[in-house]
Amino acid sequence: MNKKDHILNGVLLAVGLGIVLHPAGDLKALTTIVEVFVPVVLGTMLPDIDTEFGRHRKTLHNVFVIAALYGYVVYFGNLEWVWVGALSHFLLDMVGSKRGLALFYPLWDREFAFPFGVKTSSGYATIATVVITVLELAALAAALYWVPTLIPSGIDVTNATQAVSLL
Repeated sequence: MNKKDHILNGVLLAVGLGIVLHPAGDLKALTTIVEVFVPVVLGTMLPDIDTEFGRHRKTLHNVFVIAALYGYVVYFGNLEWVWVGALSHFLLDMVGSKRGLALFYPLWDREFAFPFGVKTSSGYATIATVVITVLELAALAAALYWVPTLIPSGIDVTNATQAVSLL
């Protein structure tokens, strides 16, 4: 996707996170939107720094970058929302565009994509951005609110809940 669509993705994702995490739509939802807005939007833009150095959709568009960003969350307690934005950027480029990403670069140059992406210069790129972002938020909402209802009563999921809280 292009820069405009990645910014749109970040804005929609930040607003959506506030609503999904606090569906009552109260002050807590608004506070969350304000809290995550800048880091998420920066995260959605971060991978495209490789347009200025290295190889675009390779140098900063791989699983090692996501692992490094998530490492900041685990070891330093910061960048909690930047890695979420970067991961969303990856999904948008992989699912929404024809070219895809070299997920395992520099170990492997092959680019991975879904067969139904659009050209980034296409008039459908923005529509694809909105649809993919809504699907990301729907998947998050399902993971938070629907999946837990499938767990039989009596099973202790405390450790799993603590692990998810790192997200």
